Amino acid sequence: MASASPSPGAPPKKLLDQVRDAIRLRHYSYKTEESYLGWIRRYILFHGKRHPRELGAAEVTVFLSDLATRGQVAASTQNQALAAILFLYRHVLELDLPWLDDVVRAKRPQRLPTVLTQEEVRRVLALVDGVPGLMLKLQYGTGMRLMECLRLRIKDLTFARREIVIRDGKGGKDRVTMLPQSLEAALQQQLVRVQALHAQDRAAGVAGVWLPDALARKYPNAGTQLAWFWLFPSGRLALDPRSGVVRRHHVFEQVPQRALKQAAVTAGVLRPVSSHCLRHSFATHLLENGYDIRTVQELLGHSDVSTTMIYTHVLNRGGRGVRSPMDH
Repeated sequence: MASASPSPGAPPKKLLDQVRDAIRLRHYSYKTEESYLGWIRRYILFHGKRHPRELGAAEVTVFLSDLATRGQVAASTQNQALAAILFLYRHVLELDLPWLDDVVRAKRPQRLPTVLTQEEVRRVLALVDGVPGLMLKLQYGTGMRLMECLRLRIKDLTFARREIVIRDGKGGKDRVTMLPQSLEAALQQQLVRVQALHAQDRAAGVAGVWLPDALARKYPNAGTQLAWFWLFPSGRLALDPRSGVVRRHHVFEQVPQRALKQAAVTAGVLRPVSSHCLRHSFATHLLENGYDIRTVQELLGHSDVSTTMIYTHVLNRGGRGVRSPMDH
């Protein structure tokens, strides 16, 4: 789908503005928008500010290969740059690039995830109070990703069935996970605080929370309803970078991340700890407790069980479940 043509007599849009329009037309996330614009800008500067129409597969190959050889970027970073450039050529310039066989690919390292022991998790989480502590406990207790936790809405919790619906997860998929019984009381208290904040926003005439474009068009008033309000709203209002509307967003991702890192240091955990480490620990501890790998796969939202299989290596079970002769 080509981007909309400018009206007659209007000056042509700058290239990056055309890219931005094409991204928003396809409802990509704001993070993806910023990432793609950054890579496209970097690609243009790399080739001396020449217009991408003057460049082709050879120049793309040189740029991507330079990222791997001189820049020594990770394979995921190189793939992100490639996705941004392909988006530019396909959806903005409407040009097809031949398959890039000569690109020097960054090596994808085979690393095992960092997993905390159950005792380490208890020590770390005991040191984080308030909303950040509840968020981290919910991540470990359900296996959800950080952004999945941040984007939870009140309507996504069902206490009667003790389940949480995770909407629009990785790959645009929904899934259901458990609502930990031990967190019910804390979540109910959070709901009371959120209801008060929602009532305050409504009384002050604050714009409703952000909704995906299709939903915002279909249900124009849904953003002001309590059901769509964030479970973990920010304590202050902020400007929506796309619409320019001042509204309440969810808690910034740095809030639980900083709290977790500080708690890990205080607890004496010597390995690097991130919020995704809690997801890895969730999966590993379920397997340790005897749950089958298909159940864990479903709870994590993995499309392929081979992705989940990495946790069996962390456990040192399965084909690698060998006991050292020193232990006999």
